[in-house]
Amino acid sequence: MTQLTVRNVSEQVVRALKQRAAAHGRSAEAEHRDLLRKALVPEQGEFAARARVLRQRLRSSVDSSVLIRADRDRDTAS
Repeated sequence: MTQLTVRNVSEQVVRALKQRAAAHGRSAEAEHRDLLRKALVPEQGEFAARARVLRQRLRSSVDSSVLIRADRDRDTAS
């Protein structure tokens, strides 16, 4: 596993990270890893929900098989 160094972080942010870590019963480093993972790696359920919304938005009322059949019929008639 790789390492990540974050420089020039304000004392306020470090203090908030430590408080949050203590509230979750883990180290500041573990809290930092969890925050990064949650921010950057979508949860499986979240991905599925976004995909469902996108499919709904892109859903068409046109039956593509009808269009394909018409196209094939036109090509064979020529």
